[in-house]
Amino acid sequence: MKKPPFASQVIRHSRIREGLPYPLGATWDGLGVNFALFSANATKVELCLFDPEGRRELERIELPEYTDEVWHGYLPDARPGTVYGYRVHGPYEPRAGHRFNPNKLLLDPYAKHLIGPLRWSDAHFGYRVGSPRADLSFDRRDSAPGMPKCVVIDPAFTWGHDRAPAIPWERTIVYETHVRGYTMRHPAVPPQHRGTFAGLAQHEVVEYIRSLGVTAVELLPPHAFVDDRYLLEKGLRNYWGYNTISFFAPDPRYLATGAINEFKEMIARLHDAGIEVILDVVYNHTAEGNEMGPTLSFKGIDNASYYRLAPDPRYYINDTGTGNTLNVTHSRVLQMVTDSLRYWVTEMHVDGFRFDLATILARETYGFDHSGGFLDACRQDPVLSRVKLIAEPWDCGPGGYQVGGFPPGWAEWNDKFRDTVRAYWKGDEGKLPEMATRMAASADVFNRRGRKPWASVNFVTAHDGFTLNDLVSYNDKHNEANGEDNRDGHSHNISWNHGAEGPTDDPEIKALRFRQMRNLLGTLLLSQGTPMILAGDEFARTQHGNNNAYCQDNEIGWIDWENIDEDGQALTDFVRHLIGLRQSHPLLRRGRFFTGAYNPDLDVKDVTWITPAGVEKATEQWQDPMARCLGMLLDGRAQATGIKKAASDATLLLIINSHHDVVPFKLPEVVGGHQWLRLVDTTEPERVEISTAGTGDEIPVGGRSLLLFELIPDRRSESSLRAAARAIRSASEGAADDAKAEVVAGEPVQPAGAPADAPAGSAPEPANQSGE
Repeated sequence: MKKPPFASQVIRHSRIREGLPYPLGATWDGLGVNFALFSANATKVELCLFDPEGRRELERIELPEYTDEVWHGYLPDARPGTVYGYRVHGPYEPRAGHRFNPNKLLLDPYAKHLIGPLRWSDAHFGYRVGSPRADLSFDRRDSAPGMPKCVVIDPAFTWGHDRAPAIPWERTIVYETHVRGYTMRHPAVPPQHRGTFAGLAQHEVVEYIRSLGVTAVELLPPHAFVDDRYLLEKGLRNYWGYNTISFFAPDPRYLATGAINEFKEMIARLHDAGIEVILDVVYNHTAEGNEMGPTLSFKGIDNASYYRLAPDPRYYINDTGTGNTLNVTHSRVLQMVTDSLRYWVTEMHVDGFRFDLATILARETYGFDHSGGFLDACRQDPVLSRVKLIAEPWDCGPGGYQVGGFPPGWAEWNDKFRDTVRAYWKGDEGKLPEMATRMAASADVFNRRGRKPWASVNFVTAHDGFTLNDLVSYNDKHNEANGEDNRDGHSHNISWNHGAEGPTDDPEIKALRFRQMRNLLGTLLLSQGTPMILAGDEFARTQHGNNNAYCQDNEIGWIDWENIDEDGQALTDFVRHLIGLRQSHPLLRRGRFFTGAYNPDLDVKDVTWITPAGVEKATEQWQDPMARCLGMLLDGRAQATGIKKAASDATLLLIINSHHDVVPFKLPEVVGGHQWLRLVDTTEPERVEISTAGTGDEIPVGGRSLLLFELIPDRRSESSLRAAARAIRSASEGAADDAKAEVVAGEPVQPAGAPADAPAGSAPEPANQSGE
């Protein structure tokens, strides 16, 4: 009898199950792994499994289900350590915005760990490189051999007693640094840990950061990123990391152990020292570039969904200057970004984020919107609304400059502070009115909708631009090492070399440069708002005039720890002193903006602007373009928060003088027996003593100098006053709030002759400064 044709066939059942469309990514549940990938326009998705080294593709498994535009499947035999990637099928129609090419292995946008480098070849491009049809052509070569691979992780980690330091914004001092550059030349870091999270977690490194008194480290992008092909061809690398390809995975080059728990250990050690960790994140674009860029992940998964496309969808909207713009207005892309942020908070315990080119994230199809989808999503999120959110409030798109435009709950990089402070200390005319405004937390920009002074993140230098030393040592940028004939980087640096371009042995020039660095740091750390210090500025680190070291993964970009000289060490001590003063004097970090208005209930003004004659600056005097010396009198009796205080804070007088010569300055005359205790004098940085001119006498304010005084009663013996001075110094070294308990503060008094119609705390009619 003839058998039916199907009787001899073996019916094979695939081991993959339907699984779930959530959570997105590869999720280990203790029994197997669920794989879920969003793609609205794909026709088929294949899961590709590799050997543990990611070198050999072992298997391709078609994801069996498609639910709510999510392809998904469950592998019961998959485990943590499984190496995988995707191949996504669909139309290759660039003119319609689709660039599917299953010959290209793609990274999972939700991958938590990557292994292997990107080894560039023409196979990474969806089109045939060199074809006369350009990106309209189609490339059939397999990109997998040169691609990084995704790894399934087990998220378990023993955090022990780790707790977020939860530093209040008013107390926050940010220290911007780079994981690799900060540790590559540190003598206390073992060679195998240099340039990694393990290196940053080294006890000596953490202890040094703690000793400065800063409260948060802000790390340049730690997300996995790509070295641009053209940089590698020139022998350079994408050192800074603003070229993200994976928003959930730390970059493998920063993992000495190869395990992501190394990042968590770093967080735990910094938290144990009371230091928060803020990540610089780049959700505005990816490493895939424009239509001529490679196909590495998003472009091949669903190009039309992940990117903002031009009216001709073959091309990309380029509000970033890097070739593409992530489409955060798409609900699934917005979900990916917020999922990523929550992951770094909940699973990795970070304390906040600085958003690169944040205007893009708030731009809807019709333009920037302070109530846009992304900003609203963060504001209402129970996790993200509790961490520090810092915007870089500009990009190169239409309406891209938005300093002050972000909603309550956000802090913003304030380039107005940077440019004004630089110009003032360089000696530019007419800067005094705006200088006063910037020192008062830029109320003209941020004092709205209940925002607080901390919303202004003040900085003089950052990773992008000159270091502090180079700011006072070079008139022009020197970026020749970048291989672009010195055309890259900003030319408008508001810098001054003080008489010699670059290094010099001239003692007068060197002395003036260090005084100017002290002036700049003093202004930064004694102004209202949130100060941010660039790592290495505290000991005068140089990049040899390079103001765009994004590609210098070498001695130009790395911090040189072993060659810090005596001048550099003295500058570090000065920074510690300034930070200690800020932390021990609440008046320097108020929770309310100054008004300059007279409070009859307290018989006080919170701030009074003083001329060198010792009287309040009249409205018409603000218009003098030649004025370069100003006193900022902060009365300790003024309420900083609106809550009635049991005792007064110290009354402080901050004097700035950018004139090249000495200016006689009459200290404000006060009623009763009081003295002015000199806390800072940038002409004599080691000097802390009692001023002998506490009753309205004149003192000489040195050319190009900054001074800070505290008002104290003189009803003490000289020895007790000296003890007060020593206590102030001790407080600065420890940066502790209670260090000043040794000083018995006297009741401050109102300066004499303060007119009732004094100008507000923000100087009138400040000049406008355009952002970058």
